[in-house]
Amino acid sequence: MHAFSCVEDYRLAARRRLTKLAFDYLEGGAEDGEALRRNREAFGQWGFAPRVMQDISQTTSQTTLWGRAAAAPMVVGPTGLNGLFWPRADELLARAAADAGLPFVLSTASTSLLEDVRAAVPDGELWLQLYVQQDRRIAESMMRRAREAGFRTLMLTVDTPVHGKRDHDTRNGFKLPLRFTPRLVADCMRHPHWSWQMLVGGAPQLRNIAKSVGERADLARHAAMLSRQMDLSLSWDDLAWVRRHWPGEVLVKGILTLDDARQAQAHGADGIVVSNHGGRQLGSTLAPVEALPMIVDAVNAGGPAMAVFLDGGVRRGGDVAKAVALGAKGVLLGRAPLYGVAARGGQGVAGVLELLLGELRTTLQLLGCASVDDLTPQRLAKLPSL
Repeated sequence: MHAFSCVEDYRLAARRRLTKLAFDYLEGGAEDGEALRRNREAFGQWGFAPRVMQDISQTTSQTTLWGRAAAAPMVVGPTGLNGLFWPRADELLARAAADAGLPFVLSTASTSLLEDVRAAVPDGELWLQLYVQQDRRIAESMMRRAREAGFRTLMLTVDTPVHGKRDHDTRNGFKLPLRFTPRLVADCMRHPHWSWQMLVGGAPQLRNIAKSVGERADLARHAAMLSRQMDLSLSWDDLAWVRRHWPGEVLVKGILTLDDARQAQAHGADGIVVSNHGGRQLGSTLAPVEALPMIVDAVNAGGPAMAVFLDGGVRRGGDVAKAVALGAKGVLLGRAPLYGVAARGGQGVAGVLELLLGELRTTLQLLGCASVDDLTPQRLAKLPSL
C-alpha cells in the first residue's frame, strides 16, 4: 500500500485514478490559472517566528465555531459535482468530517440529497452553501429543507453571478451530461477503476436542485440552471430576505475587498469567507490570504462582531496556522479533501484530515503555542523576496 505523507501525495493519487476530464475539473482554475497559483504561493510571504521554552505539554488544536466545539479551526468546505470523483462522495466527505470533529458544508450543487447527507451523519455539524437562482423559490426550498434536516449555518456564495472562463473544461469538451467522444472513451479505458464506478453508480446528478425544483434528476437542465440562471439582481439588501428564511448563522462567501467586508458587516452577516472561489472565477485576483489581514483589521475597527474565515490554497497544517495568526476564525478546505475522496473514497478523506490535523498540532508545538488562541501576528514574520 502506498504511504501518504502529505496532501500532495493524495493529489498525485487522484490524478492517477481520475480521467483527465474529471481531474482537470477538480484541479483547474480560471483562464491561465494565475489566481489559482497565487492562492498557494501567497502563503510563502510569511514565515514562522517560533518561541521556545514554552509549556506545550497540553497543546490542543481545538476551538469553537459559533460556540460549538470543533477539533480545529477547519471546515470541510462546499464543492460541487463531487459524484464525478467517487460515488456518494458528499456523504463520504460529511462522514469523515464528523469523525474528525469538523463541520461539513454541503454545496447547492451537491450530487447527494441534503437529507441523505444528514442520514449518513446524524451526529455531524452540517452547514449549507447556497446559490441564489432567478427563481428564488428554489433557494427558499433549499433553506427550508436544510432547516428541517438540522443544518445550522448558511453560507451564501456571492462571487458566481456567472461562471468564470475555464479553458481546461473547454479543451476537454466538458459538458453535462458527459458526451462520450472517442477521446473520452480512450481516457476511460486508461482509468478502468473510475470508469467502472461511473458505470455501476450512474452519472452524477444535481439531486438537491432537482428536488427543490420539484423535477426528476436531469443533469443537463439543472447544470444549465446553475450556469445561466443565477439571480443577477442579488444585492446587499437581500440579506434581509435570507434572514427571513434562515434562523441560524449566515456567512457571506466570496469577499475580497474592504468595501464588501464592511457591507456584509453593516447588513448583519454573522461572518464572511474571504475567497476567490478557489481561483475558478476571475483569472487574476489577490490571493485570499493576501486580502485577509486588511479585511480583519477593517471589520474589527467598528461595527458588530463578525467572524472571518479564509478559503483558498490550504494544503498544509502550517497554512491553517498562518491564516489563524493573520486573524481568521478558521479556514475552509476545498480541493484537499477532494484529493482524498478521489484517490481512496472515504478512507482518503479521513487520511487527508488526519494529516492536516497532525500537521497543525506539530506546527503549534514548534511555535511554542499551547492552543490556537496563541496564534497571533507576532508568530509570523514577513519574508523578503527571494
